[in-house]
Amino acid sequence: MNKYQLKCRACGHVLADMKQWFDNEQKCDACGHKFVDVEYFQDAQNVKQIIAESKAQSLFDYFDFLPLNQRENIVSSGEGVIPVEHWSFLDQFALNQYGINCKVHVYRNDLSPGTGTFKDVAASLAASVLKENGIKQFAIASTGNIATAFAYYLAKAGISLAVFIPQDALMSNEAEISAYGQKVFRVEGDYAYAKKIATEYANKNKILISGGNIDPMRVEAKKTMVFEWIRQMESFPTVYIQALSGGTGPIAIDKALNDLKNTNFLPAYPRYIMVQPSACNPMTLGWERAKELGFPDGWKNDYPIIDSPVTKVPTLATGNPATYPIIADLVHKSKGEMLTFDESKIVDVARLIAFEKQVRIGPASTIAMGGFFEALKFGHIKNGDVVLINLGEGVRRAPELMEEMVYTTERVSSVEQCRVPEMQLYKDQLWRKVL
Repeated sequence: MNKYQLKCRACGHVLADMKQWFDNEQKCDACGHKFVDVEYFQDAQNVKQIIAESKAQSLFDYFDFLPLNQRENIVSSGEGVIPVEHWSFLDQFALNQYGINCKVHVYRNDLSPGTGTFKDVAASLAASVLKENGIKQFAIASTGNIATAFAYYLAKAGISLAVFIPQDALMSNEAEISAYGQKVFRVEGDYAYAKKIATEYANKNKILISGGNIDPMRVEAKKTMVFEWIRQMESFPTVYIQALSGGTGPIAIDKALNDLKNTNFLPAYPRYIMVQPSACNPMTLGWERAKELGFPDGWKNDYPIIDSPVTKVPTLATGNPATYPIIADLVHKSKGEMLTFDESKIVDVARLIAFEKQVRIGPASTIAMGGFFEALKFGHIKNGDVVLINLGEGVRRAPELMEEMVYTTERVSSVEQCRVPEMQLYKDQLWRKVL
């Protein structure tokens, strides 16, 4: 028996299950809207007990609140129970540099046992749901990370995947997708054009295609990060920082908090601080314009489109962000901010984090981390805040960045040229460059 139903956000029409959703080409059969919420028949109060009893094995610890009916269809590598770490050196920096007393945590998606990204939970649940519903072919357009995760998990499920990536997608992502035996189409154009070709391919061949950032499979999977924060953290975040491309993260957090709104342990709603790279920041530009004008009527539909963005972070290269009205509304309601981080500092941030924590973060994660520094600079973090930074991926996603992180090497031809190193000098140098 089904343990859930889907309700259309536009008209309230109810769809029985994911099978009906797929049969209706992933849209409401009453009004054609593509944004639905999954509603569970079990009392949301039971989430508290599930969290308390979690065995910390995977997101499927929260099986009762995922749109999957049979455990035998689970496709998992243990994703979703990654650690939340307190990085006290960032507390100290905030206090010393700005006089702000806060606690800074990071959500270590780079430690996910699937492909080491924020996308693993979404791909794991999607593979499980597709398997349960007998889907054998699937398609997706991606800037890189979500396609890599889908390729991995759908291969585990025995489902064929056609991936459409833009011409500037990282070769490392393409290689990993191909290694799993999944088909790659590198489209001669930007991400928007890759999505267009992918949609045409899916329509022509009558194949399901990923619903993007509002896909209920992706949203329901990612909402479990909120359950993990409740399980692991002494205090729920008051500030949530994430690098922004399409924005499933804040949508998923909002969904989790709505699921919990009638319980007696609803956490505080965090302020969203969304960060984009300087070479592809249409959401931030739209937000800044709206703020300057006092958020006039229609502001959520007023944002620029960047054609064929050229950025050092291809996984964030969404130049035409159709989800802007949704994300901007969530940020506004949370009293949060959208910021831009200078791409020229990507390598500096990556070096600093590797030095301070021996953690090698990827390009998108440097944007999120840079957003923390920007938020401090512009007064968006307050005394008493509990900050959570979502580290979206590790350097495994971008070996090119790893090569750029070299900075301590000196070429020598004799021992007389070899100076005894002092790590403190490197530390001072790294902090100066980031600031």
